[in-house]
Amino acid sequence: MHEGKGEALARLIDALPPERREQVFTHTSWAPDRSSSYERLEFLGDSVLELAIARALYDRFPEASEGRLAKIRAHVVSRQSCATVARELGLGTTLATRAQDVPQPELHRISLSRNVLAALLEAAIAAVYLEDGFEAVESAIVDAFDDRIEYARTGHVDSKTELQEALARTGRSVQYDVLAVEGPPHERRFVCAALIDGVRLGVGRGSTKKAAEQEAAAEALASLDAAAQPAAAE
Repeated sequence: MHEGKGEALARLIDALPPERREQVFTHTSWAPDRSSSYERLEFLGDSVLELAIARALYDRFPEASEGRLAKIRAHVVSRQSCATVARELGLGTTLATRAQDVPQPELHRISLSRNVLAALLEAAIAAVYLEDGFEAVESAIVDAFDDRIEYARTGHVDSKTELQEALARTGRSVQYDVLAVEGPPHERRFVCAALIDGVRLGVGRGSTKKAAEQEAAAEALASLDAAAQPAAAE
């Protein structure tokens, strides 16, 4: 489960002291209080992740503009991308084994949730950072996200344009709403929704409104693809 490019990060997570691991894998559903869950670690891990990826992009693509680097970073550190890495590391399974008095259907939903998986990864990154320092976790992060960095560099990562073009073919359009602005003024986090025909099909988070909208658009595209699959199968 830990083979491949995430192996270094998996080893660091596995080597965490028991008390750190306990917090990483404590969901709010069974935490005695919210501060005992992974949420505080998630907050820190988000910044550690963004810095590690930003540094890697800055070094790897010296000819890329600031705007291009920002787009690549938004794609690489999106909730979907983080959830995929978390799945590869088996973090959802580990969370499920540590649950306390949670009904099986609810536990199954929690352990497969994209947002929970992404939060677990960010919490684990923060825990490793606190134990081993930035240098140790930075290289492991970049290694785990390497395929996503390369895909974002060569692929189409402007999800807003892609979504707009897909909707235009059926005469529909998308509207973006800001759902929340979190954090202090110097560390703002935006939460935006992509609404199609008045229905919320995607939610994204980012350090800028544009980054949050890009992630919301990516999620909306995934929702549209999922909705179209049964029809295609027929």
